[in-house]
Amino acid sequence: MNTVISASGLRKHYAGQAAVDDISFDIPAGRIVGLIGPNGSGKTTTLKAILGLIPFEGELSVLGHDPRKQRNELMADVCFIADVAILPRWLRVCDAVDFVAGIHPRFNREKAERYIANTKLKPAMKVSAMSKGMIVQLHLALVMAIDAKLLVLDEPTLGLDILYRKQFYQNLLEDYFDAQKTIVITTHQVEEVEHILTDLIFIRDGKIVLTSTMDEIGERYIEVMVRPDHAAAARALMPINERTVFGKPVMLFDNVPRDQLEALGETRHPGIADLFVATMKGSYA
Repeated sequence: MNTVISASGLRKHYAGQAAVDDISFDIPAGRIVGLIGPNGSGKTTTLKAILGLIPFEGELSVLGHDPRKQRNELMADVCFIADVAILPRWLRVCDAVDFVAGIHPRFNREKAERYIANTKLKPAMKVSAMSKGMIVQLHLALVMAIDAKLLVLDEPTLGLDILYRKQFYQNLLEDYFDAQKTIVITTHQVEEVEHILTDLIFIRDGKIVLTSTMDEIGERYIEVMVRPDHAAAARALMPINERTVFGKPVMLFDNVPRDQLEALGETRHPGIADLFVATMKGSYA
């Protein structure tokens, strides 16, 4: 399987402070990867390095290119949606579609217009007359209509209501993604992307603290609502996190046999949000 992104010893400092601190990872083709971490963890810095927007130390290959030296070649096969969609206030919807159609050889006008038709946007509407959510919708329609090998999404649905967010991720799977494309997503709304991810990377304080496929996550982590009379036995198995729900202890275990845990109480697979909170415990102190 082809490796789309390969990082080795990636580092970036700002004013002597490490934003990304000697991280290494590989992302194969045909994967949807969630890069998840708290504010200031290094997510956006990592994405900027991948896109060739900042200088960095270490080795980084994206689609076979060095982002520092071959950004023009790289961006022919990459699309990027930032957390803040900035478009000129005088720009009309139809002008935006014409502009992208004129500069990008793999832009699909029909697909862009189909996305726009499912919104309240009209061809003659100017950006100055749009709400924040409508601007994001236009930006998404333009970028999603480009047939890129790598799609980088940094909080792509920020400012959108829940109905459009769900529609966006549905379109992502049905109309954009295939085995030849790779998607990297950062978001704080982890529950909304959990069902589409194939891989997960947790980053904290510039370091990767977890990298795994979603299948491996399901096999490795188990959460148990422990019966009160089994609490001491459960704690002896060294849970990585414990919380209380309706007065009952809920413990998260890493690589403990399921049959052993089933004897302690009700078991379930934890969601990404629960795993994230357990892994990031203390990050907000």
